Amino acid sequence: MKQAQALGVMLAGESVFLTGPPGAGKTYVLNQFIKRAVRQGKTVAVTASTGIAATHIGGTTIHSWSGLGIRDELMARDRQQLVGNGKLVKRYNAADVLVIDEVSMLHGKRLDMVNQLCKLLRKDPRPFGGLQVILVGDLFQLPPVTRGSEAADFAHTSAAWQELDPKICYLSEQHRQQQDGLLDLLEAMRRGELEIAHQETIESRMGQKPAANQPVTRLYAHNIDIDTINNRHLAALLDDVHEYEIETRGSAAKVEQLRRSILAPELLELKTGAEVMFVANNPGAGFVNGTRGKVIGFKDEQPIVQLVNGRKINVTQHSWKLEEDGHVRAEVAQLPLRLAWAITIHKSQGMSLDAAEIDLSRSFTPGMGYVALSRVRSLDGLYLAGINQMALRMHPDIYALDEELRKRSAALAATAMEVQEEVVDGDAEEPVAALINQPLLTNLRQWRTARAQADSVPPYVVAHDTLLELIATKLPNSKQVLMGMKGLGPRKIELYGDDILRLTAAHVPTSAMAAEAEKATSWTPAEDALLLNLFRQGRPLEDVCHTLGRQPDEVWVRLRKLKI
Repeated sequence: MKQAQALGVMLAGESVFLTGPPGAGKTYVLNQFIKRAVRQGKTVAVTASTGIAATHIGGTTIHSWSGLGIRDELMARDRQQLVGNGKLVKRYNAADVLVIDEVSMLHGKRLDMVNQLCKLLRKDPRPFGGLQVILVGDLFQLPPVTRGSEAADFAHTSAAWQELDPKICYLSEQHRQQQDGLLDLLEAMRRGELEIAHQETIESRMGQKPAANQPVTRLYAHNIDIDTINNRHLAALLDDVHEYEIETRGSAAKVEQLRRSILAPELLELKTGAEVMFVANNPGAGFVNGTRGKVIGFKDEQPIVQLVNGRKINVTQHSWKLEEDGHVRAEVAQLPLRLAWAITIHKSQGMSLDAAEIDLSRSFTPGMGYVALSRVRSLDGLYLAGINQMALRMHPDIYALDEELRKRSAALAATAMEVQEEVVDGDAEEPVAALINQPLLTNLRQWRTARAQADSVPPYVVAHDTLLELIATKLPNSKQVLMGMKGLGPRKIELYGDDILRLTAAHVPTSAMAAEAEKATSWTPAEDALLLNLFRQGRPLEDVCHTLGRQPDEVWVRLRKLKI
């Protein structure tokens, strides 16, 4: 499936499993979707299975967002406690979309718990409480961590996954590796079809060494290997040591949670000549997570890093923040660097490297070799120091599943519309005004004036304009939906909820009206495309109706049919 088709399926409101090999553009499509969904007025909860993965997409862990923390099961007392957490209830009900990245590393029972909690806090029996769910990942990559001899608890085998039954968007275009033997090797590993030619490709890179002046990242299976190598190389440099301590703000628990999710060390020791890797994204400054370079000096005690392409960057402190419910709960500041003579294969997942020296001689789990090899953009940048039999193994259950995913995606692609990236002057993304039901907004304002007079309070005490506009956009149909709206707490819902729902219901087509409108008029694909385009432009309802020659009820019914 093409990226533009996957984006179209996601923007249509479908719950999706976005997958494909490394370099196929999963993160790119996900970021495009999040940007477009937010511009449409949707609230997107961006999460990932691990803290490191979460930092790659600017989100938080699913453990933190869900409120589950380290719980392994939901007991009765847990349910009671979570239901009584007003902020958590509002967070769940305010969300329209839940994103979970690197889902291959998420335990199935964890996904089940999230599903149960969504239903409980949103008071909605549908899968995940009616949220649109976007699962992202490559099931061939590292599986969930297990204890001892426990069988892998894959997310895709969970009851929640089966209940959700997501559409499969399997990206097939390659955007990372060059068209050489490495890409062919990775595809063969995914299909379980390694042949002599692939073995020869591996052997051709065994024992190869990078040039003395070529910065490369060394990937190892175990932490003890990388710590030893990094410390040894740093000690061998004769320059003075420059030390940088991490700075923190927030509660100790939240700070620790954030610290575990980033790759920047608590104490960073640097010398001129140190090989480093950036561990944050700042394209404007010239680096992204995984960019390699070397410290060539210091200015005002700040390191100067020269990249592989020759560019020099004066590195300054970077800030990572843990945000929940729109508030910063913790903040960590440190130089966005770490020593990079070596890192673990687990921590490399999600990175894209120009060159890497990889030791797979101590690989211990299926998918480890695949993850390591797929970090490198081309065969010329791959230097193999060792390999064992485990390194080329993939989890046996994934092969048949992968074929099924490809088939389901191909069937979907046959009918999926393509949605192209929007080009905005100056790359500035202006918010698109949501489609507001103007008659409803007028009535809400009249009601607010009357209610304020009756209660002898200023109108803003009843509701701000932004809240009325949100109501006229979201068209809530229950007090549970009202609970998710910013500006409405339990007390206001108790006072004004019934009035708001009564006014909203009067401006929303009933199911009978909807059925009659759907039966009486048909929409062509061209009309659907025009409707979606007008909606995304933020055109007023009156303009949309005039352009399409339709009545307001017809437009609202069709938008719901299209899941907008």
